[in-house]
Amino acid sequence: MSTTRPYPPGDLGPEPGSAGVPSVSPGAAAAASPVVPAGQIRRLRLAGAKGAVARGRDFAREALHDWGWLPAEAPDARAAAEDVLLVASELVTNACLHADGPEELRLRYTAKVLRLEVSDNGSGSPAPRTPHQAGRPGGHGMFIVQRLCSDWGVVHHPDGTGKTVWAELTLPEAR
Repeated sequence: MSTTRPYPPGDLGPEPGSAGVPSVSPGAAAAASPVVPAGQIRRLRLAGAKGAVARGRDFAREALHDWGWLPAEAPDARAAAEDVLLVASELVTNACLHADGPEELRLRYTAKVLRLEVSDNGSGSPAPRTPHQAGRPGGHGMFIVQRLCSDWGVVHHPDGTGKTVWAELTLPEAR
């Protein structure tokens, strides 16, 4: 599990242009990515939904289209979009397998990162299987998340009714 940034869901640190964070000139930002309002959040309620993994992946794909990640022409941009879809699938799958199903999938798109959050009612904390055994079936989800993401973590809800597992992917340089 990540120990480098254990902030709760929603606290992504300062945005570019705020104190201590350099801002990007408007022309450079427009060339690198589409204009997306800072802090845009998409939510998908999954409680009790059938086909939650496919629904979550389709929801993430639609957001990536809206945000200009897809269709991607450059191989690196395509790979970044596929990483987002894989991480969304893995987080929702873990909630299905280990926490009686996901409650909600949230995507938070900022100038710095794309953050995926899956809330569930489970009490446990996911962790990559250690040591990772590539030939062993199952148990690869959090290992994949750890390898693809710049950071990830778990925040247990203060009222004791579950947790949110979050993962952050850095934005590709050009899409």
